[in-house]
Amino acid sequence: MTLVELARAGRSPALPVTLQLPSGDSLYISQWLRVLPGQRYVALAQWQGRSVLAKLLVGTRAARQFQREQQGALALSAQGMDTPALLAAAESAQGAWLLFDYLDGAQSLAEAWDAVAHEAPLSDAQQQVLGEALGAIAQLHRVGLWQDDLHLDNLMRHAGRLYVIDGGGVRIEMPGQALSRERVLANLGMFFAQLPAYLEPVIEELLVHYLLVNGEHALPLEALLKEIAKVRRWRLRDYLRKIGRDCSLFAVERGAGLLRAVRRDALDTLAPVLADPDAAIAAGESLKQGGSATVARIATGGQTWVIKRYNIKNLLHWLKRCWRPSRAWHSWVAGHHLAQLGIATPAPVAVIERRRFWLRERAYLINAYSAGQDLFQLLGHEGHQPPPEAVGEALQQLFSQLAAARISHGDLKATNLLWDSGRIALIDLDALRVHRRYASWQRAAAVDRARLIRNWPVDSPLAVWLESALDKPA
Repeated sequence: MTLVELARAGRSPALPVTLQLPSGDSLYISQWLRVLPGQRYVALAQWQGRSVLAKLLVGTRAARQFQREQQGALALSAQGMDTPALLAAAESAQGAWLLFDYLDGAQSLAEAWDAVAHEAPLSDAQQQVLGEALGAIAQLHRVGLWQDDLHLDNLMRHAGRLYVIDGGGVRIEMPGQALSRERVLANLGMFFAQLPAYLEPVIEELLVHYLLVNGEHALPLEALLKEIAKVRRWRLRDYLRKIGRDCSLFAVERGAGLLRAVRRDALDTLAPVLADPDAAIAAGESLKQGGSATVARIATGGQTWVIKRYNIKNLLHWLKRCWRPSRAWHSWVAGHHLAQLGIATPAPVAVIERRRFWLRERAYLINAYSAGQDLFQLLGHEGHQPPPEAVGEALQQLFSQLAAARISHGDLKATNLLWDSGRIALIDLDALRVHRRYASWQRAAAVDRARLIRNWPVDSPLAVWLESALDKPA
């Protein structure tokens, strides 16, 4: 295969493959790590008897991307940052390529964070991960560099050291001189905006890790929080646009007879379910049989999922529903919205709307399965005692997060809140709303609070605790 052929190979080029570079070298590619069809291909490959990470650039923007990648990689190295060695780089009329030393067995800080994200805010393990990240960011800033695509996946633990990768995102202000205060605040705002919102009260404490490495500027907390809020709003809008269009994260089909959106990393595993969701429900373990919805737990590809079918009960019901987005689509958007805000909910994986001439019929939502207990299972139906301390704190945190985002759930039955991995997760998001006006949220949040308390007898110790511990929307 050549670079020209690779550019035409689509999203999943065949593997293994030997790529002949215009320089005469060959790459034996065994794994695609990232693919942007017709633009960028990142792969694990063998080159001259060693493992390399290959970045292969094709298309009209290849030359510009090559310059950025090369310049960023060289800048990291020149300023003494730990970064994978650039072994070879060249461009031709066919495209461009950069070959880096492959960090075998490396772990990204994103993977490290995923392993501890469920712990209490700012646990020792969380502080270790975020402290490492902030130390590396501070080193970059101290020498006049920053990552304009800053995230934990670009920081890799390997052989006791932390490596900065992705030179294409590295920008240079004044090499060797500390980054300006404005740029520092903007870059730290980008970093913190990607972390769960529940960490916001401890940002000042986390900043100590940064200032120990780069104390060039005073960093006012108020100014940093404004940057974080601005980036969060932008990231949320950008992400919610992606969940409805075909891109590297989601495979989306739209037409007069079907709307289907699936996380691309689950597309192959869920293929049998997507082909016939009704058969999957029939073969699965029934969790709910209702007139408006049917829910089942299913297993495929060695993983467990929950599939919910939104039924059409009769002609009148269809006439009310057919012209507007389905409840499945609403829940799909709501689930992603919550996840982006760091509010626990089972991950939405796929949504299907059956259509006839664009008019909606049955719809399906597939979520990751949560093994958590609902609050009735956890606390009982009688409410004989207040919740355990950890559960109570998680409930208070959930209500605080919903208030900060002006979100109401719409149906806070005890069965719609799951205790899972130290957090309270929301399910059944059909009625979830994001309110533009504070007064609208205030009314809806008061209804949510009252609905939760009504799950237990009015004078029970649990109901009394909830009444006193959950702030009334004011």
